[in-house]
Amino acid sequence: MAYPNLLVARTGAVATLTLDRPKALNALDPVTLDSLAGALREVAADAQIRAVVLTGAGDKAFCAGADIGAMSAMTAADGHAYARLGHGVAAAIEALPVPVVAAVNGVALGGGLELVLACDLVVASERARLGQPEIGLGLIPGFGGTQRLVRRVGLGRARELIYLGTLVPAPEAHRIGLVDRVVPPEEVGSAAAALAAELAAKPPVALRQAKRATAVAADADLATGCRYEVEAFAVTFASEDRVEGTRAFVEKRPPVWKGR
Repeated sequence: MAYPNLLVARTGAVATLTLDRPKALNALDPVTLDSLAGALREVAADAQIRAVVLTGAGDKAFCAGADIGAMSAMTAADGHAYARLGHGVAAAIEALPVPVVAAVNGVALGGGLELVLACDLVVASERARLGQPEIGLGLIPGFGGTQRLVRRVGLGRARELIYLGTLVPAPEAHRIGLVDRVVPPEEVGSAAAALAAELAAKPPVALRQAKRATAVAADADLATGCRYEVEAFAVTFASEDRVEGTRAFVEKRPPVWKGR
């Protein structure tokens, strides 16, 4: 299905979603957010997709954030609806049963960083810069940044970035845990695709349960999280993939995963 301002491609079991407004630095107007929401629903319904790459068109920006031109014409009620739309998209990324790799090929600012924060793993260009600069517009992050950034880098660092609107270069973002891998600019797409393909080759049932269990860990106390882990482990233990994986190990051969 075609979506305005969004390119959807598939290579094997990996789907790639590309924000496609390069002249606007892939800014998130309501049309683009609606398109992304629709594509995420399509991905979630396709059992053959085992990993996703999210990126932006061009080499200047993953996403420069909210479309400020569109926001300037919004009423307070419009702004409220816009925030709900952005939150829904970020939540949909997190809720995908498969891992999502962000390929940050340029700046990831405001709402762009908030999309990155909803992804499982982040590959960034050496020239990328990331930040929540909304304070300079008299705003705060509105698509989940005040919550996910704290969980990603800790309260003190998140407050500094949000209060000051500071932009962080990729090497520093890697040091503080905001991104997972930093590569030369020309390698961002291939590195993210290779990582997604590696993830897609893992046993699907176990990978889904690993994503769910680690998501619980971000919010739950240790005892609750460990109880959830026991149940998630039981799901994997009951799967055909577990039988295949252990049998393949004993027989000293590569496993063939069925996702069951």
